[in-house]
Amino acid sequence: MRYLFLDATDSTNSYAAQHYGELEDMTMISSHAQRAGRGQRGNSWESAPGMNLTVTLVHKPAEGRSDIPMAERQFAISEATALAVRDMLASYGLDARVKWPNDVYAGDLKICGILIEHSLIGSRIECSRIGVGVNINQTEFLSDAPNPVSIANLLGHEVSLTEALTRLGNALEARLRQASDLHPEYLGALWRGDGNLYPFRMRSSSSAPEPVFMASILDVRRDGRLILHGADGLERAFLFKEVEFVI
Repeated sequence: MRYLFLDATDSTNSYAAQHYGELEDMTMISSHAQRAGRGQRGNSWESAPGMNLTVTLVHKPAEGRSDIPMAERQFAISEATALAVRDMLASYGLDARVKWPNDVYAGDLKICGILIEHSLIGSRIECSRIGVGVNINQTEFLSDAPNPVSIANLLGHEVSLTEALTRLGNALEARLRQASDLHPEYLGALWRGDGNLYPFRMRSSSSAPEPVFMASILDVRRDGRLILHGADGLERAFLFKEVEFVI
C-alpha cells in the first residue's frame, strides 16, 4: 500500500480519475479537505476538514477470468470494500452491517459511504477508483443527511486519523486479495438481511415519492441485483438505483 496525501482537492475520486495513469496499483489518496466530495447518485458527502477519512484507493486488478461476467467482477470489488470497512470498524469494537449495495451502517446510522468507479478496456477492468468516506471524529453534521454517525459519536472519544487510515488500508489490501470468495460473507453481513419485512420504495425521477411497500431481503445476486420477497408473496429483482430502503 502506498499513500498520497493531499491538503485539499475537489474530491479524491476526481483526482484519481485525472491521475490514475501515473499512479501505481494500491495507491491510497487521502485528502485533509474535500471541496466537492461525492457520494452515490450524485449526492454530496459532508466531511469537516481534518475530522474524517476521505480517501480513494487506486486499484488495478489482475487480468482475472474473462468467463466471469463484468458485473460480477465489479460487484466483487464492492463487496470487498464494504467488508474491509466493516473490519476496520470491528477493530475499534464496533459492530457494523452492509446496507445494499455498499453503505456501511452502525445500527440504523450511516457511518460510511462508498463510491466505486471503473475504467474498462474491453473485457478487462483497467482501474478501479475506490472512494471511501468514513466518519471518524466529526460529531455534528450540518447537512440534511438523515442519519449520520461517527466513530467518535459511538465511542465517546476521538481516535487517531493516522491509525484509522492504516487500519483501513490494511483491511482493503486483505479483502481485495479475497474479492472473488467473499459473496457468502457479504450476504451474512447485510443490514436488514434478517428475513423480516422492511419498508422499501421504488426510485422515481418525479418529485412525488413512490408508495412504500413491505418486503424482506431474499438474496443479493453475485452481479449485485437485490432480490426482495414482498408481503404480497411475490419475488422481484432490482438493480441499483431502482429501489431504496425507507429509513
